[in-house]
Amino acid sequence: MNGAGPAGSIRNWAGSHTYRAARFVEARSVAEVQREVEAATKVRVLGTRHSFNDLCDTDGTLLSTTGFPDPVVVDAPARRVTVRGGQRYAVVARAVHEAGLALPNMGSLPHISTAGAVATGTHGSGTANQALGAAVAALVLVGPDGALRTVRRGEPDHLGSVVALGALGVVVEVELDLVAPYDLRQELHLDLRWDALLADPVGVLGLGFSTSVFTRWSGDLVGEVLVKARVPDPSGDLDRAAGLMGEAVAAGAGSPLLGLGDSMTLRGTDGPWIERLPHFRHDREPSQGDEIQSEWFVPLERAGAALAALRGLGEELDPLLHASELRTVAADDLWLSPAQGRDSLALHFTWRNRPTEVAAAVERVESALAPFAPRPHWGKVFGPGFDAAAAYERAEDFRALRRRVDPVGVFVNEFVQRVGLA
Repeated sequence: MNGAGPAGSIRNWAGSHTYRAARFVEARSVAEVQREVEAATKVRVLGTRHSFNDLCDTDGTLLSTTGFPDPVVVDAPARRVTVRGGQRYAVVARAVHEAGLALPNMGSLPHISTAGAVATGTHGSGTANQALGAAVAALVLVGPDGALRTVRRGEPDHLGSVVALGALGVVVEVELDLVAPYDLRQELHLDLRWDALLADPVGVLGLGFSTSVFTRWSGDLVGEVLVKARVPDPSGDLDRAAGLMGEAVAAGAGSPLLGLGDSMTLRGTDGPWIERLPHFRHDREPSQGDEIQSEWFVPLERAGAALAALRGLGEELDPLLHASELRTVAADDLWLSPAQGRDSLALHFTWRNRPTEVAAAVERVESALAPFAPRPHWGKVFGPGFDAAAAYERAEDFRALRRRVDPVGVFVNEFVQRVGLA
């Protein structure tokens, strides 16, 4: 058996969580995944380890599919790409770009696995851009008996199977929608004031194809704003950005929060989506930060009030933060997507690795956001009291789907139980 053994000291991407599994298997084929699942009583899947909680953990077998051979099959006429579930978005993006097509959106970090990203509701930014899972046309899963099951868009189980937290089986193949190629220009601005952001958060975050606002919540200036605009730019978003928050910094200049190493994507010039849409280059490995991450989604229509509530915690949060990132996500209809049914403001926090203090800060943030019906990112740190049934109208439908496809709970773990989905 390839790569089988005790989990030992296997940790997540940032080193902030150690997995407790009794056995760790790096599968090299779909057939090996099938054998492992069929023989196990409990299984969870580990992707590129970019979750910051116990979402992927288990007392049973921890199974990785990131070591599969990496064929990426692009069907240009159909505008679709088929990839292995453990394949990183960086590899997928390169193949798609070389085929003369594009992904509709990407996360800020392209080194995450495809199946893991879509299963947790991971997203990029843009008022017209949905979470990554919205591009999933089909999934192939290994069920609890080791058999393969395919779920396609339009079938009854599809909307419940994309953002599924690994609770419905091992996703071994993903088929994604593609779009025509496009060029972007990415510009960094440093002079956005808090009063301007609070006066029109939707307008600021709606600049360009994709906009990210970075802050630590204190001071008169927000921090940094990355605007990624389609070029040519008929809407004048880059001109509006300059009028609102000053001229963009020089292409090679550093920045207090983001820095500028060779792992960052290109700024200040026009070029293809693959080189500018993520924050980090697809052909570089970003440094692994000693950090903890949290994120909550609130309705975009309540953005101003939610930002004001957190702004009041600025002096308290600042010492614990590397940075917060504010982004928009368009509504989708995936049952457990944090943007399900509502255009959303995503409030991301990259905390310093101080678990006790961060736990208290998470409680304060969740209390401040409580009036806005926050939904946490499934793969990041949030409070123990979250109940999916209170946040998602299709939670019971998901529970019924889970019981039907995995009646003995092979893929259930403490996390899935704790959030009320098993």
